[in-house]
Amino acid sequence: MTKKKVIKKKATKKKVAKKASHKISKGMVFEYAPAPESTKVEILPKYGNFIGGKFVAPKSGKYMESRNPATGELITKIALSNASDIDSAVKAARKAYTETWSKLSGMDRGKYLFRIARIIQERSRELAILETMDGGKPIKESRDVDLPLVAQHFFYNAGWADKLDYVMPGKKVKSIGVCGQIIPWNFPLMMAAWKIAPALACGNTIVLKPAEQTSLTALRLAEICKEAGLPDGVVNIVTGAGETGAALVEHKGVNKIAFTGSTDIGKHIARTAGKTDKKLTMELGGKSANIIFADAAIDQAVDGVVNGIYFNQGHVCCAGSRLLVEESVKDIVLKKLQKRMKQIRVGNPLDKNTDLGAINSKEQFDKIKSLVKQGKTEGGEFWQAPCSLPTKGYFFAPCYFVDQSGSASISREEVFGPVLSITTFRTPEEAVIKANDTAYGLAAGVWSEKGSKIHKVAAGLRAGVIWANTYNKFDATSPFGGFKESGYGREGGRHGLLPYLEVR
Repeated sequence: MTKKKVIKKKATKKKVAKKASHKISKGMVFEYAPAPESTKVEILPKYGNFIGGKFVAPKSGKYMESRNPATGELITKIALSNASDIDSAVKAARKAYTETWSKLSGMDRGKYLFRIARIIQERSRELAILETMDGGKPIKESRDVDLPLVAQHFFYNAGWADKLDYVMPGKKVKSIGVCGQIIPWNFPLMMAAWKIAPALACGNTIVLKPAEQTSLTALRLAEICKEAGLPDGVVNIVTGAGETGAALVEHKGVNKIAFTGSTDIGKHIARTAGKTDKKLTMELGGKSANIIFADAAIDQAVDGVVNGIYFNQGHVCCAGSRLLVEESVKDIVLKKLQKRMKQIRVGNPLDKNTDLGAINSKEQFDKIKSLVKQGKTEGGEFWQAPCSLPTKGYFFAPCYFVDQSGSASISREEVFGPVLSITTFRTPEEAVIKANDTAYGLAAGVWSEKGSKIHKVAAGLRAGVIWANTYNKFDATSPFGGFKESGYGREGGRHGLLPYLEVR
């Protein structure tokens, strides 16, 4: 090869490198090589209920299938329990409360909670994999968000166990008794921690009914309770469908019901529990608004919107599924939002590169498709990120509707999927009115560089949790809950202990 040719070849390489760097600066998305998480975790062919410190077969002899929503593959079978199973669990919880748990000092109860927290940390990788396989959420969310928060809630409430006299200064408090707890499929293990940890710290015993779609990590938590040496019957876990949950709500031996789930089911539970003397707290649906003002850090705000609705599949009850944008910056926000949405990687939830995993079930997948189809007939502009979806499992590309009527279904109904509703406003007062124009009142986000504006807007919002220049940030020390049809009662922080105590 001549010197001239060599020089020419070097020049060509330089040109290619320059061209590549230009593409990178334009926001080019690289296709990463697959980085799947190892799935070497032990899963039994079927699981019974955890009652009285033992795993026992359901009295009906029936089991339900638990399938991986990303592949459709059968993971295991779980017990389909009936009223007799619930009765056995409640009796076991009552016995443990009367004979053991209520007699322990707060310091001793705290020791058990600390042990559970440490074991959760030790087994966090295993738990994260199970959560992702069972629920479809990306492994990086299960691993980096859910599991640290699960352990944090047990650590935090362990610290309260011997300090209950300070929950309500000047008042005496005591435990309630047997608590029935029903949790949803979107954050299975975290919801269990939100409910179990404060209930145990306050001296109560528990019967937990996890969602039928995602019971695996709750059952693994039962194993952890046993490993921690928790006395038999203090925590009981009974799996099943709606009839199982109804039997728990109706059981006369239960002193308190804590429910997280849909507003429709919550209303039914409220009517049922209202005929009894049971204490009741509920965290229900949401249609939360993110409000972006013209003076906000737009890139940061857009990233917060994406994190608040798309990275969690819109499965968070407080997902920022409505976006209110000040009219003067609408075009730039939409441009940046589209660019950001095109970078979202949809695919195998067990791949560490995945941003948006699988929809939890066919039922939820069909509901999302139905609401989007209906939304397309109700006016406004529809845009969906161009991306290739896996051929197996339940996957839905992130999308948004813009400039729809406030009465449109997408603007008012909880979709529980990666679907965003966008509208504009001109003044802070209009933003507050539009944000509050919903039956729900769970959460909101305000984006502005002016602290006074954030505080003024936040004061007018009817939402239980309001984030400023961020979204979907949780901490065990901070209370969480809603207003209106988003339920009542709080979970987390000192406020989260009160529903599990009688105040005298």
